[in-house]
Amino acid sequence: MADNVKIKETGIEEALEVQEEIVEFSEKKSKEYFEKRYAEKEKLIIVADIDGQSAGYSVWYDKFGSDTIYLWMAGVDPKYRRRGIFKSMFSYGSEWAKSRGYKKVRIKTRNNCREMLAFLVANGFNLINVISYP
Repeated sequence: MADNVKIKETGIEEALEVQEEIVEFSEKKSKEYFEKRYAEKEKLIIVADIDGQSAGYSVWYDKFGSDTIYLWMAGVDPKYRRRGIFKSMFSYGSEWAKSRGYKKVRIKTRNNCREMLAFLVANGFNLINVISYP
């Protein structure tokens, strides 16, 4: 993990506070939107703090009912990027998932999220589908 980064499991309210700072998420999602998505499913919501400030969040859940966990939403406040925060959150979430019997992680991202794409390629993820957006 990166220096001074602390990962904690939390509720969606704290994650949504961080979401407000993620510039790529032009349409902010509500607490109800999140809760409906992962209702009745095993889930993990984490926030990364760096030097006592909330800097990133991720929401993982069992979307498929199989050995694959879905990393659904994740982001790092632009003020804190390039400090290993997402990598720390990913490591924490992966270990959490592994301890519960998941063997794979699935992530969906958009072509305009270049930093996420670079992370995924650098960490051995396979591109399985491309969806064109107008």
